[in-house]
Amino acid sequence: MWGLSLEPALDRTDLLAAPVADAIRAWKGEDAFQAAEIDPELADTAAFCERYGTPLDASANCVIVAAKRGGEVRLAACVVLATTRADVNGVVRRRLDARKTSFAPQEQAVAETGMEYGGITPFGLPAEWPVLVDRAVVETPHVVVGSGVRRSKLVVPGTALAALASAEVIESLAR
Repeated sequence: MWGLSLEPALDRTDLLAAPVADAIRAWKGEDAFQAAEIDPELADTAAFCERYGTPLDASANCVIVAAKRGGEVRLAACVVLATTRADVNGVVRRRLDARKTSFAPQEQAVAETGMEYGGITPFGLPAEWPVLVDRAVVETPHVVVGSGVRRSKLVVPGTALAALASAEVIESLAR
């Protein structure tokens, strides 16, 4: 698919962060997860899509946000197509009932997820975190997401993101 050499993800757990491999092992229909090894220097979305011939509208970004209210900070994930941006200060802030939302600091995102920055994916995140998914991602037949590490990507049906236990599909999460 595209310029990627795909293999069943569970045949290449060396290309997955530990929490991602655990999540895929527990998934019903884990055969839907395909992994592709990539150059880790090209893990960032624009460089990846250009090099591997993947359309931006078939690539999804997972961003970790920190929602703050009354001294409490809660983390959540937002998944949007690479052609858009998550509406962090509008839709996300209201959905998480926060006074302020911002992207989580890189060090915190890495420590809390057990994944590499630039490879964070919604699969394998802490169970208590909300995963807000833009409807356009779910409607994409196959979408490229991170694998938890920078040296690979996952290709999954868009509907798999809606099936995550903590997922909420939101119309117009992205702008």
